[in-house]
Amino acid sequence: MPGKIRQYFRDRKDDVQDYAGGSGFIGKFILALLVVYLLVSVVVGIYWSSEPDTFSVRDYTRSVANSMEREPVTGFATTVTMIRIAETLLEKPGGYISNDIFPPGVWLDNMPNWEFGVLVQLRDLSRAMRRDIARSQSQSAEDPDLTIAEPQFHFDSGSWAIPSTEAEYRRGIEALKRYLNRLSSPEQANAHFFARADNLNNWLADLETRLGSLSRTLGESVGKATVSDAVVNMDAGDPLAEEAMGEDVKTAWTKIDDVFYEARGSAWALLHIFRAIEVDFRTVLQDKNAMASVRQVIIELEGALGEIWSPVILNGSGFGVLANHSLTMAAYISRANAAVSNMRDLLSRG
Repeated sequence: MPGKIRQYFRDRKDDVQDYAGGSGFIGKFILALLVVYLLVSVVVGIYWSSEPDTFSVRDYTRSVANSMEREPVTGFATTVTMIRIAETLLEKPGGYISNDIFPPGVWLDNMPNWEFGVLVQLRDLSRAMRRDIARSQSQSAEDPDLTIAEPQFHFDSGSWAIPSTEAEYRRGIEALKRYLNRLSSPEQANAHFFARADNLNNWLADLETRLGSLSRTLGESVGKATVSDAVVNMDAGDPLAEEAMGEDVKTAWTKIDDVFYEARGSAWALLHIFRAIEVDFRTVLQDKNAMASVRQVIIELEGALGEIWSPVILNGSGFGVLANHSLTMAAYISRANAAVSNMRDLLSRG
């Protein structure tokens, strides 16, 4: 009996060895395919991580107006720019990556954060268009196409299917195109774009808080005490007492590049939006002497989009040996925010 058991296990061992020997070529072939797939994914991932180039808003506006055989009326440049920004999210190398579930898109994090920064600005402007810019007063009816576009861009940015994020954003783009067609059509007078100081100021108020938050988060790459904690810990009864500062708040090192690329995406979108505002709101900006502030915002945003020569986002200390890309970006964002604040002050004056 023991001999039969030993013989049984010997036979099973021989079967396994025969199978492994026969399928060795197949196993090596599958392994080679996997290695090639991973290498291709890495190369493709690097290509997909490249940021889209900027474009000339004026040239693109003229091109679209000529193709539609329309005059670029007030609001044409802003609407065309919104459409181009949204289309760039979907049509850049790799398409829309934030909802990818397969390599290499699922491995990437810089580009999804860049996309989110662009998306935030697109959402804010679409809300301002629906709420203020396309309405003459608070009791006016909302534009029917903008009521579609604004919630479409607020759809879940990470939905892969049923429905997909891309499909929902394309519905928003089509709604903007219908609005643009009605806005520029001489036969249809039911689409409006009111380039007034108060409308622009309302959007700038939201933008100021966005940029302030980005600047603060970027600055926290080296750790900073929170103002709120410092105020709470002050001794109101003894103004000469030493102020107790709050604990330092520091961005986790794994999130440094995420915050940086979100700011890059916001800067890319805002650069084109301000170039469009410079066209459509030109009269009110000149009347309020705010054109210089607009140009200052554009200059700072162009600086924020400068070429990155380092293969990784560095997080050196404020005055250390290594560069700190977050603090450099924070400087540009803060100066742009200061110019936005100046714009709001000028626009609010009579």
